[in-house]
Formats: sequence, structure tokens, C-alpha cells
Amino acid sequence: MMAEPSENATVFVIDDDPTLRRSIEFLSESVGLKVEAFGSGQEFLDDADATTPGAIVLDVRMPGMSGLDLLDALTDNGFHHPVIIITGHADVPMAVRALKAGATEFIEKPFNDQDLLDRVQKAIEWDAEQRVRLADVLVVKERSSTLTPREREVMDLVIDGNANKQIAATLGLSEKTIEVHRSRVMRKMQATNAADLIRMVLESRTA
Repeated sequence: MMAEPSENATVFVIDDDPTLRRSIEFLSESVGLKVEAFGSGQEFLDDADATTPGAIVLDVRMPGMSGLDLLDALTDNGFHHPVIIITGHADVPMAVRALKAGATEFIEKPFNDQDLLDRVQKAIEWDAEQRVRLADVLVVKERSSTLTPREREVMDLVIDGNANKQIAATLGLSEKTIEVHRSRVMRKMQATNAADLIRMVLESRTA
């Protein structure tokens, strides 16, 4: 089930060209999207709230801090938003570098308004899904923190596909003791069965 974007979802527009900046701002607002516009990467880092959900529309070529420079600084400043790079035809190689640096995709100038809006909407939906996934991961990690060292050992062996008899032999304990530990693990992790436990833990470890 696709996550619903937050009502606070915002399009962050970062472009040193005031005409293009306003154009994207008006375009986004015309379909009911919230917009915050910035004339430089540094202005964005100084004033934008990293906890606000949404997507970033970024010009790759700007004086001072370039789009590539900003991409490098986003994660360190707490921003994990999808980034749509705007580029001129001559900047396509730079846009490809931006994709390798973490941008979601790029769009060439002059761009089709509907094409940009479609990409922005897609990016906002992706951001919403990632935020739900991250929240789920944090819940699993919080539950894991309540396990004792022995319970964590048992859980890891369950995740590796071991039966109670194998876990007992590995840890030098009785099957009955393993059953008790395993029951506590399932209760603390709020897992309905072994498959549920394996899924939630593996997803949290790969997030």
C-alpha cells in the first residue's frame, strides 16, 4: 500500500535564476503543492528544515556552491529528500555525475511543465514511503534494544534459519531454555511468527 504524502510535503526549489525559480514556484503552487524557494545552496542549508517532507528541485550549475557541492552536503546536514536535477543540454555529463552522487533523476531545460510536475509528485510519494519505512525501522531497533544479550543471540540464530535443537546445541543450552528465550524474543519484538521476525529484522538491517 502506497504511503500518502504528508500535507506538509514541500517542494524545495534551489536555483540562482530568479525567473526560473519563480516559474517552478508558481507551477508547483498551481497544483496545490507547498513551495520554498532559495537562491543558493548555502541559503537552503541555512534556512530549510531537514525534517520537512518533500522533494528538492535543484539547478546543477550555480555560482558559489554548485548543485554537486550541495548534493555532497545534504546528508551531512540531515537532508535525505529525493533530488531532481535541472540541467541545460551542455550540463548533461554533470547531471550524470549528480545521479551518481545521489540525485534521483534529472530534467533538461527547457522542460515540459507537466513532465516536471509528474516527477515532483513521484518524488514526494517516494519520500513519503521512505519516511514510513524509516519509522518502521526505528520501531524495530527500539524493540531490539529491549532484548538481553542471550535473547539477541537466540534471535540471530533464528534469523539464520536454525531450529530450537540447533540453537540449543550451538549455545550449550537445553531446548526448553531456548524455547523460553525464543518466546521472550517473539513477545518483545511483537512478531507473530519466525517469518515475521526474520522479515522485520532483515529489513531494519538493510535500511
